[in-house]
Amino acid sequence: MAKLTQEEILAYLDEATILELNALVKAIEEKYGVSAAAPVAVAAGPAAAEEEQGPTSVNVVMTSFGDSKVAVIKVVREITGLGLVDAKKLVDGVPAEIKKEITPEEAEEIKKKLTDAGATVEIK
Repeated sequence: MAKLTQEEILAYLDEATILELNALVKAIEEKYGVSAAAPVAVAAGPAAAEEEQGPTSVNVVMTSFGDSKVAVIKVVREITGLGLVDAKKLVDGVPAEIKKEITPEEAEEIKKKLTDAGATVEIK
């Protein structure tokens, strides 16, 4: 049997009727044990992909200010833009939300700054 080129196969597919193509698909499925049906996971679409990626916005919560409260207050002022009194109240009121609904990347940066200052931080 002569080997068909890709162009010859495509030319056949262009000229074949729907019934002929249907018979071809069935023959391929039987011979090779495959299915031409679309996988169920593909039907899930963007929702499944979003779940795999993780959350798009998170909150940074400080659970403890550690041993160096003054350094943590300075970092909180830098992050939030609050005045000294408001930043101190926020730090004194742990657990406290430092930033709400930010990107996970920004949350990691804030967490690093706060933990370097001695605070304990969670990203939720």
